[in-house]
Amino acid sequence: MTTTPKTQALAGKQAVFCLLLTSLAACGGGAGIADEPVSPAAAAAVLEGPSARALAAPALTAAKARAPLVALGGNAYITQAGPDASEWISNEDGLMEWTDPATVISTYVRVAQPGKFNIVLKGSAPDGGVSTVRITAQGKSFTQRLTAGNGTSNGQFTGLATVEVAQAGYVKIDVQGLKRTGAEFGRLSAIELSGTAATGLLYANAPEDYYWSRRGPSVHLSYAVPANTEYAYSELQIPAGEDPIGSYFMANGFGQGYMGIQVNGPNERRVLFSVWDPDGGGKTSLVKRGPDVVVNEFGGEGTGGQSYLLYPWVAGNTYKFITRVRPDGQGASLYSAWFYAPEDGQWHFIATWKRPNISTWLTDFYAFAENFEGDHGWRHRKMLHGQQWAVNQDGTWKELNRARFTVDATGANQQRMDYAGGVDASGKFFLRNGGFFNETVAVGQYFTRPLTGLKPTVQLDTLP
Repeated sequence: MTTTPKTQALAGKQAVFCLLLTSLAACGGGAGIADEPVSPAAAAAVLEGPSARALAAPALTAAKARAPLVALGGNAYITQAGPDASEWISNEDGLMEWTDPATVISTYVRVAQPGKFNIVLKGSAPDGGVSTVRITAQGKSFTQRLTAGNGTSNGQFTGLATVEVAQAGYVKIDVQGLKRTGAEFGRLSAIELSGTAATGLLYANAPEDYYWSRRGPSVHLSYAVPANTEYAYSELQIPAGEDPIGSYFMANGFGQGYMGIQVNGPNERRVLFSVWDPDGGGKTSLVKRGPDVVVNEFGGEGTGGQSYLLYPWVAGNTYKFITRVRPDGQGASLYSAWFYAPEDGQWHFIATWKRPNISTWLTDFYAFAENFEGDHGWRHRKMLHGQQWAVNQDGTWKELNRARFTVDATGANQQRMDYAGGVDASGKFFLRNGGFFNETVAVGQYFTRPLTGLKPTVQLDTLP
């Protein structure tokens, strides 16, 4: 959301030196690394991969042709670490404080065609130190030795770690430190990829958007509601194992806010209901809140009123959501929300908010799945959205079974392609994002689920 103190402290420090890679195992020779930092211009220029001439030329020529430089800042994650590991990924500088041999750093790229990958690490080795690291991709590992040295003035290299890529889709490249004599294994800023599999390579290549690409794409389902809709009802289930930290599964979105469930930490989960402030001025204000509901103002992606209930919702269980929007007759609108917990069989009142300078019923009904923690952007998440209903101001219930699928700019700009939606075998709508899976679906299409005809039994006039 903002630059971390570590990033601020390290920004602009230490020029990038050469890494001299000497294979101790399967690589078959030494490899010198170009002493060139990853710049925004270089990262943006390599989306289409090296030219055919560069692919046909020796390794020295390939280096000159600027093979894709995949910056760790936008494409890598700490996917395994010990309890006291210090490693972290800086959006600007890549891997920092690399000291723990238990830490695995995983970088993800999407390949357009089968072929070969030549893999070279870019970064800096500790001055006077010697490190041994392992690179693993496509089931093949290379053990390499890193030392700080002069290298060559033009950044040429003489050896490559090469793997075969059998099919198009996402490829994961793992790096792990094994032994070191210095304070750190080194600092890695990027991975250079050349070879036939690098043509048409997709990865996050817009440095100004690394915050968003690390979070991963957000996916949405939009429903058309009748005029003068007062209530929206829906049901939400998160499959077991699809609820990593940083997940927000939004069940009832509307024109001025949203309601859903979050995973805020290992031991904290929330039911969240928020209403934005008006664009033209004025503040959304609290009318009342339910028992144990926390109320705040929020900022960042807009401002407004936030209310949430700390509740240990469980993956695999089905939860129900009701949102009410209505004009107050005095130039403002009132927004209320309720949450049904199967664990206690009760509807829980969250809050009622008043938004000035608007007179509206419920509009723009939608759902979404997103990740709000960048370090967990490599994890997969999925939501099942079933039983959508709209209730008119006269009390008429209408089942909604047609939804339009969309994705945010991270997906639309092909910074990440791990997004999907549709209708599952049980007849529910689903959304998927994160995890670097390959089954991307076309954006903008409509999905239709079977009508159930099972009108919810809730009595709206008796809600707490």
